[in-house]
Amino acid sequence: MTVLHSAPRYSSNDGVLDTVSESISVWLDRADEHHGEIVFTVKRGDIENVLRTLRDDHAYQQLMEIAGVDYPDRPERFEIVYMLLSLTRNHRVMVKCSTDEATPVPTVTTLWPNAGWLEREVFDLYGVVFDGNQDLRRILTDYGFEGHPFRKDFPMTGYIELRYSEEEKRVVYEPVELAQEMRTFDFLSPWEGADYVLPGDEKAGDLVKGAPPIDDPKVTEKPADTGAGPNAEERAEKGTDAVPPDMIELDITDDDIAPDPTENRPDREAPEGDVRRTKSATRPEEGE
Repeated sequence: MTVLHSAPRYSSNDGVLDTVSESISVWLDRADEHHGEIVFTVKRGDIENVLRTLRDDHAYQQLMEIAGVDYPDRPERFEIVYMLLSLTRNHRVMVKCSTDEATPVPTVTTLWPNAGWLEREVFDLYGVVFDGNQDLRRILTDYGFEGHPFRKDFPMTGYIELRYSEEEKRVVYEPVELAQEMRTFDFLSPWEGADYVLPGDEKAGDLVKGAPPIDDPKVTEKPADTGAGPNAEERAEKGTDAVPPDMIELDITDDDIAPDPTENRPDREAPEGDVRRTKSATRPEEGE
């Protein structure tokens, strides 16, 4: 049985970039195609008009996601990325606009109701304000959270930590206090080693900077260095009688290496009083 579907399995980008660019040209700053994806960068104040045109005139019915990106070196450090899906064409496009920390972005909750939650995520994590969103509250971080954790200048440790207080029998909020500073890693190859001396290695001197200081390393460039050669083969053919004098085993008996005998201990004096030695005390007396 053949199943017909209105959306193809794979949609090509052919013609999409030119067609859409012409339709939104008055609001368009740049149109690109990278890695098989079409991206439109538009003016911030016209984002609602652009997305409405894509929805109504080009059949991009669904708003799949709104994401934020932080570029601290740019005057407008934040990029807001809208990802649209056309169900009838099985095709996706991305629309971008830029803003700074103070300038709001027009809301698109007038086009898609789910944009309310997505804009709240971007506001919570990046601090971008959306003008017209009637419920712009934090959605992912905790109550009383300070700052926006997805900004590049946000400290990795945060500003406030929470813990359970056994004394107060509840969860308490406190400023972050670290017993030591966070370590930094250079991610160098462990086989090549670091360019600096680790604490404690300064006692090793030059050994930690590379190979041991050997002026004339021992090598085996000829057979004589390994002990092999004609002389060694000749001794092996003759047997053990041809072993050099410094390698002859000595014929030593146990008598030659036995220690001197221990001297007998002199007899002890008899104890005073009614005390018997242990040896004699254990003997049975006569008549028993």
